[in-house]
Amino acid sequence: MKNLLLTFVIVLSFNFLSAQDYDFGKISDAELQEKYHPKDSASSAAILYRNEDISFFFSSNEGFMQQRKVHERIKIYNKDGFDWATKKIYLYQGTGQRETVNGLKGFSYNLVDGKIEKDKLKSDGKFEEDYSEFTKINSFTLPNVKEGTVIEYQYTVTSPRISIDDIIFQFSVPINKLDVRIATPEYYIYKKQTNLQAKFTPNVNETYINTRTPFDYKINIININEENIPAIRSEAYAGSINNYRSKMAMELTATLNNMKIINKTYSTTWESVSKTIYDSEDFGGQLSRFSIYKDDLEAALDGIEDDFEKAAAVEKLVKSKVKWNGRYGKYAQNGIRSAYKDGEGNDADINLMVVSMLRSQGVNANPVLISTRNNGIPLFPTREGFNYVICSVQKGEEYLLIDATEEYSTNNVLPQRVLNWQGRLIEDNKVSRWISIQPNKKSLESSMLNVTINEDFSVSGKVAQHLTDYVAYSHRNRYAVLTEEDHIKSLEKDKGDIEISELNIENTKDITQPIKVSYEYELSDGIDEVGDKLYFSPLLFLATKENPFKLEEREYPIDFVIPYTDKYMVNIMLPEGYDVESLPKSEALEFKDANVTFTYLVQQNGKYLQLKAQLDIANPLILPVDYKAFKAFYSKIVEKQAEQIVLTKV
Repeated sequence: MKNLLLTFVIVLSFNFLSAQDYDFGKISDAELQEKYHPKDSASSAAILYRNEDISFFFSSNEGFMQQRKVHERIKIYNKDGFDWATKKIYLYQGTGQRETVNGLKGFSYNLVDGKIEKDKLKSDGKFEEDYSEFTKINSFTLPNVKEGTVIEYQYTVTSPRISIDDIIFQFSVPINKLDVRIATPEYYIYKKQTNLQAKFTPNVNETYINTRTPFDYKINIININEENIPAIRSEAYAGSINNYRSKMAMELTATLNNMKIINKTYSTTWESVSKTIYDSEDFGGQLSRFSIYKDDLEAALDGIEDDFEKAAAVEKLVKSKVKWNGRYGKYAQNGIRSAYKDGEGNDADINLMVVSMLRSQGVNANPVLISTRNNGIPLFPTREGFNYVICSVQKGEEYLLIDATEEYSTNNVLPQRVLNWQGRLIEDNKVSRWISIQPNKKSLESSMLNVTINEDFSVSGKVAQHLTDYVAYSHRNRYAVLTEEDHIKSLEKDKGDIEISELNIENTKDITQPIKVSYEYELSDGIDEVGDKLYFSPLLFLATKENPFKLEEREYPIDFVIPYTDKYMVNIMLPEGYDVESLPKSEALEFKDANVTFTYLVQQNGKYLQLKAQLDIANPLILPVDYKAFKAFYSKIVEKQAEQIVLTKV
């Protein structure tokens, strides 16, 4: 009876919400009383209603102006959902194209002693900040937010831009009801495209109406009305969740004149996209020879003949002269001259500078347009699909890829943010092509572990590690800025209940060399003594303790990002007075045509036990259809590493 009543309440609640009027300010007791989302009880918040209305109005002074009206009502279930009470609005501030926000109002609603109390968004909850040269952020935070609060706000962004930002249909919390309306004048031709990788795709209805405001023309109207849109949440090793988010892009393809004849066409192929970008003064115009770096460049390249060696020298020079300001962009923000003079620039300033220097020396260097991992994969040919640029150097059939924004990146070892399938290499305003930016060489982490079992059954010994390529890059980014003491503390926290001493690291600053790490350790609880037997896992604190893949079903691919090898060699000295009773069985595991393999070999050699274990990931992308099989495969790896050696007292 109790379960039946609960089901009735949930159904009644959804029927109420479906029929509910979402006019601004009409908050119900039911919304405030709700303790968790009926269809997603794990969610910390929910979007009860989202309305986005995009339209254009005609101004005699400015021509057509775009308006984006947003009305959103959000339920906060617990403290983890408090971040939803803060909203950031990004406003473009280009020359002659300044976006503004107006009509902002917001309220927080709480149920107090059975009555609804509301708190108004005031000026002390509103903020402005510069985000980049062409973007500022208007943000606001709703007041008096508690567990159970409902917040609501609305605002309008007015823009002279005719490009339309992507329409987002999915967030990290569920949406109960979504209404989207996009009304565009017939003078602007847009191509719409939903994300084909998304699991949720909305129904899109399209109609035309005639208007006489202020003159006769047609309006193309797109309506999207959906309910119960599921949340999209990151999963372990999912890569960029943006690649799978449900959204719709509106790409401007042409404009018409007063006679309804095409006045201008925009990018409709990747070749035309590349040409448009290359022709910009802030892109192709930055690739000429510049006198400001001439003397420094000649000194850096003195005696170097090989093109790849020149590339390495130029990368080193640029890193020493210009620091990345953290901003993304396919166009130079400051320009090469200013960036070199002032010592700071965005990724385009820096990497176009590398191209410019190398071209000035006759090296076949070209810019490569990138869509970073958090920007997703472009859905169709569009300039807006790219938000970053790196450098490519070609010698014969070989390529080097360079990103000089990071201190510890090096040739063909790029920051993880740019490893997003492929990039568009542009030779000039006529020639461009796709090239792979995914690593094809395995990075290596090799660990040698010496183990001595002491009389009190504590364990001590030494670890020696050899790290290459992306593994070395990650190590440098994480540990290079730490003191030795903090580095030891971090290692001890990662490895569990061990004490580390005599830490030694080689080649931290020399990015051309592998990193070598060694340290001595003591482990107090690595051995279990039961009667006259000793039990322990030979990998000790280096073993993988649990399977990170816990979901029963998986919607998105597993993305390890890079191919790599994780290799262990363990040498255990048998304690006096003990013999081997049993050893784990040697075994080789293989997943799907050797895309991933795991080998485990253990044997006794006199008074020593020797273990070799190796995980090889040749293909770092595991598709959802293979998830269950891979989860089971990885569980076997974890189980194998947990198997114990048994020693018996003689």
